[in-house]
Amino acid sequence: MIAGSDVILLTKLTALERELHDPSVRRDVHRLRELLHPSFVEIGRSGYRIDLADVLRDLPTEGGNGSITADGFELLRPAEGVAILLYRSAHRSPSGVDSRHAMRSSTWVCEGGEWRMVYHQGTPAEAFDIV
Repeated sequence: MIAGSDVILLTKLTALERELHDPSVRRDVHRLRELLHPSFVEIGRSGYRIDLADVLRDLPTEGGNGSITADGFELLRPAEGVAILLYRSAHRSPSGVDSRHAMRSSTWVCEGGEWRMVYHQGTPAEAFDIV
């Protein structure tokens, strides 16, 4: 059973993660800087490594064709002030077809009372239904 404080944190980090899936946030460099740690690194579903500078340069100009869907959020707490969020995602086309399925993990750190993502990884997965 998950502790009450962890339920609250899972809810908070899930909301922050979903915010990063929102096209309007993905175009907002100021908000991206608030959500992503200065040392942020991602190993994407494609296998490419990107850092914060890459995100701030590329995300605001990415095409908005479709949306990100996600479910199955789980929380791991390896240390005080550190949380790992596990979940699965897919890209949903405007016609409602899911593709680019992935298992994902995001490492969040809390500094000054604010949670920021410091690491993210997406691993290709077999197709699944998003709940």
